[in-house]
Amino acid sequence: MRSEEPVSMPRHVAIIMDGNGRWANARGLPRTAGHRAGVERVRETVRTAAEAGVKYLTLFAFSSENWNRPKEEVSDLMGLLRYFIRRDLAELHRENVRVRVIGCRASVQPDIRALLTEAEDRTRDNTGLSLVIAFNYGSRNELARAARSIAEQVKSGALDPASIDETTLASYVDTVGIPDPDLVIRTSGEQRLSNFLLWQTAYSEFVFMPCLWPDFDRQAFHEALAEYCRRDRRFGAVSAPELAVGS
Repeated sequence: MRSEEPVSMPRHVAIIMDGNGRWANARGLPRTAGHRAGVERVRETVRTAAEAGVKYLTLFAFSSENWNRPKEEVSDLMGLLRYFIRRDLAELHRENVRVRVIGCRASVQPDIRALLTEAEDRTRDNTGLSLVIAFNYGSRNELARAARSIAEQVKSGALDPASIDETTLASYVDTVGIPDPDLVIRTSGEQRLSNFLLWQTAYSEFVFMPCLWPDFDRQAFHEALAEYCRRDRRFGAVSAPELAVGS
């Protein structure tokens, strides 16, 4: 049962940007053309999120499993990341956007790692929209790294095992300091998380959009936000109307 009052605009929206390859295939184009179109869609999505009052926007840019794709495609994706940061970082900075990056950087190429660090350092003091880029990210890997760090703290005597709780684990994941997503959007009609923010999305709302990512325009974004605002978020509790009926 839905509550009488709609929920407010989501503070944090996370997006699984899916469908670049299928978009290109449907047009008889190489997959790389779909990825290029997807990068252009990122620009509009960032602007739309900021205009709508969203405070955090997380984009699943490159998963830890994406390294298994053909080498040429991976190389092209890395080139697009370089292009996006070099072209758009100055504009993001002017628009007061703060860039944060989550994911494992240990195996990332040095020049890519340097660009990611530059984007974070240059925008660190910005107070507008926080753009969180999930790069070389996999949630299971994230949780394994968090568990390893906690184990090291226990081994050194800095942490009492009896004190470990949900708050402890939350302080070791990549998104520490970032609120959990209120809304997760996935494009292309697929309905799965694909190893994305498994810990953080325990109580997120999900909206699965039929459009492919390059077609996810401003209207589609607002449709997803409107659907979220119609939801009744209870976090395991009971809504007020249901309490009234049962009283």
